[in-house]
Amino acid sequence: MKLTRSQLAVYVITPPTYPTGQELADQVEQSLKGGATIIQLRRKGSIIDPKDSTKTITITPELMREEALLIQALCKQYNVPFLIDDNVQLAADIKADGVHIGQDDMPIAEARKILGDDVIIGLTANKLDDAIRAYEEGADYVGSGAVFATGTKNDATPLSHKAFETICRSIPIPVVAIGGITESNMDQLDTTGLAGFAIISDIFNDADIETKTSRIAQKANRMVLPHTALTIAGSDSSGGAGIQADLKTMMAHHVYGMSAITALTAQNTTGVTSIFNTTPQFLGEQLDAVFTDIRPDAVKIGMLSTKELIQVVAEKLRQYDAKPVVLDPVMVATSGARLIDENALDALVNDLLPLATVITPNIPEAEILSRESIKTAADMEHAAKTIFDTYGCTILLKGGHTINDANDLVYDANGIHWITGQRIQNPNTHGTGCTLSSAIASNLAKGYPLLESIERAKRYISLTLSAMLDLGQGSGPLEHGVKIKNEL
Repeated sequence: MKLTRSQLAVYVITPPTYPTGQELADQVEQSLKGGATIIQLRRKGSIIDPKDSTKTITITPELMREEALLIQALCKQYNVPFLIDDNVQLAADIKADGVHIGQDDMPIAEARKILGDDVIIGLTANKLDDAIRAYEEGADYVGSGAVFATGTKNDATPLSHKAFETICRSIPIPVVAIGGITESNMDQLDTTGLAGFAIISDIFNDADIETKTSRIAQKANRMVLPHTALTIAGSDSSGGAGIQADLKTMMAHHVYGMSAITALTAQNTTGVTSIFNTTPQFLGEQLDAVFTDIRPDAVKIGMLSTKELIQVVAEKLRQYDAKPVVLDPVMVATSGARLIDENALDALVNDLLPLATVITPNIPEAEILSRESIKTAADMEHAAKTIFDTYGCTILLKGGHTINDANDLVYDANGIHWITGQRIQNPNTHGTGCTLSSAIASNLAKGYPLLESIERAKRYISLTLSAMLDLGQGSGPLEHGVKIKNEL
């Protein structure tokens, strides 16, 4: 069985000392329903008797085999790899998907002779030299830890998070964190390069194993799986807006960004001096190139200045069933100048808005879409409802300080949600709209719900403004590289 990196994200290890038999199988199935991506059967010489905690039950070869067959059948049902801890011979006898062995258990070459080339072999390696050796000898993955204090691996050498990250970054095979991992401390290992989390107690000690595993899986997948996003927008030669701002924002969120350029612009912090539109054919070819190779987990759409460009984007989004889609309807410049003609507006409204998951108009753009004047917070609510009722997509209506300071309005199927914000006294706001919509797309790509993605994006904007970057002679750009790991 060929191991994929994503199969290690939620690495569930059975309790080494309890429970037993069908009770253990039932608990494992709950973890599989919750999103476990790989199961390892781990047993010690004896286990606590589930009926009498003062007694123990010896793990005989017969009992071990019985449990292994029960769990193996469940893993096949859920299409999840099944590994056995240490016992290479049992893994070979029942044709398990793999085995996890310690440094002192058996050489990898010997295990390969018994199991064959197609069986997964993982190795515990708590030092860099051991991890490199494991890779060179043919291990499929490495487990390293304990990364936190734990009662189940008392013999483990303490491993600092820096040392763990060094191991992750030094070998091309995946590395799984082991030891004391809980839902609450997983974040401390973010950006270390790990492939997954090996968890025992935090799952099996919970009264609701399925729900607990589901929460852990959601968190793990956001942290360890590769996430991708596509920006369809114009280029800003000064780097503060457009695809440049979008790609910087995606990188800040640890999302792999891709782009399809709709126009080249000559611009800087003082304004736009020239625009050169991409041809519709070439824009379509860019989109084909992206979607047929690295499919984006989310799409952000910015500047589209002609009817033909809008139509080709809509055609390709439908062709590839792209979603979710964040649409920043760039129609009015900060100066108030109209950037889109009536033909293009009709195409935007009729072809593109129905495909959007969320649109992010400012006040002037919302006035165009709703055909209503917006002067107050109540006007914002009414206009947002009109847009939602007309086009059926969620609206993030950016309020701006002229109406309600830094508070924005979200209108969706559940009605009105005001998202409050703190007014930051920074005149450098070039690219704020591009950055906000890209941050929403980045969070959607990582699996956050829409409303939470919007809230997280708004906090990111506050961080980029608070950094007080000051470049250029006009309204300068944001600090897209601001650290967001701990803040978000």
